[in-house]
Amino acid sequence: MTPPDGVDDEKRATLRRFAALGAASSLVGRSDSAAADTGESDARDAIAGYLSTTPGAHFSKIRDDLQLGTGETQHHLRRLEDLEAIERYRDGDYKRFVTAGRFDEFEKRALGYLRRETPRGMLIELLLRSDPTAGDLAEALDVSPPTVSKYAGELEEAGLLSRADGYAVERPETVLVLVVRHADSFGDRAQRLARDADQFLEYQG
Repeated sequence: MTPPDGVDDEKRATLRRFAALGAASSLVGRSDSAAADTGESDARDAIAGYLSTTPGAHFSKIRDDLQLGTGETQHHLRRLEDLEAIERYRDGDYKRFVTAGRFDEFEKRALGYLRRETPRGMLIELLLRSDPTAGDLAEALDVSPPTVSKYAGELEEAGLLSRADGYAVERPETVLVLVVRHADSFGDRAQRLARDADQFLEYQG
């Protein structure tokens, strides 16, 4: 079936946009001469660039956002792993991907939950508010209190949340930096937090 007019152009524009970011890496892009020779470098650089702005994305999101085929995505991810440009990690049923060597284990777990709508909303609300209750979080996120309790248990087990004395984010500055640095990939609530982040960050000289 012939793709509708504009689909290929849209895909090329998307790949070029992210490839410009990926080509900046010394591990991919121009250094990957085999890919350049076979015309694969744009797609590979695009994945690397995409992951620099959307760390913790899972396979399907990478494939769909970059408008690549399943086999094509698998091939390029494997090649980037071979180049040690990216790394994968398991998050429940998901295989998530990040730029290699950039994130510690806590940050990888945090990114996995920040890629989920309700846990992300909970973490952001907890960064913004003092001592919110489960009911406060449920109302702010338009979910049920049992849903909040379910994710609170998961976040606590993952080491991202303490429930010893109310709800509190573990390593809050680390989580805040992740949200702010990649706010464009986390949606409106994260972007609003990023605009006011200077109120929350504590700098140490």
